Amino acid sequence: MRPQDSHAAGRRQERARADLASALAAFDGADPVRPEEIVGRWRGGGLPTGHPLDGMLERLGWWGKAFAGPEDADPLLFSTLRGRVVPLDPALVPLRLVVAAPRLVGSRLGRLAVAAAPRFAEARGPKARLRVVEHRGIVSTAMIYDALPIVDHFRAIAPGRLIGLMDMRDDPRPFFFVLERAG
Repeated sequence: MRPQDSHAAGRRQERARADLASALAAFDGADPVRPEEIVGRWRGGGLPTGHPLDGMLERLGWWGKAFAGPEDADPLLFSTLRGRVVPLDPALVPLRLVVAAPRLVGSRLGRLAVAAAPRFAEARGPKARLRVVEHRGIVSTAMIYDALPIVDHFRAIAPGRLIGLMDMRDDPRPFFFVLERAG
């Protein structure tokens, strides 16, 4: 690595740490929500903090999340090549591979595989539940995945807008995203 490459990598790491600190501050300062307040469909987007998933889900066609009630949540809505929004079964999505090898997954081959995923991985029924959980000292709604060691914690940052923090077992780095209520 050339000295200027090392210097640029150091600046990127500093920005990621600052972004993570800002995201944690925004999350901690946001208002708690109850499960009934978030029923509906939500359009999602990542909140960059230097996490390996930053921008990855969007490149792969992630659309957002849907909550029909406390026992009925779709954690992964994706857009198909035909523009249809479908729920994917998180148990059939190699999330650990996405985190471990984002370049591979973000490659042309990876994008084609995800574009074909709805055909093979479309969820049949809910794949997560909503519960009221304490996280970082605040009691708010969390979505607990049925088949993966993942909990998404939600807080309100504005009417119709949520900040989410994905907590995945064996990964100490939180992944942040924002959800906006879909019409």
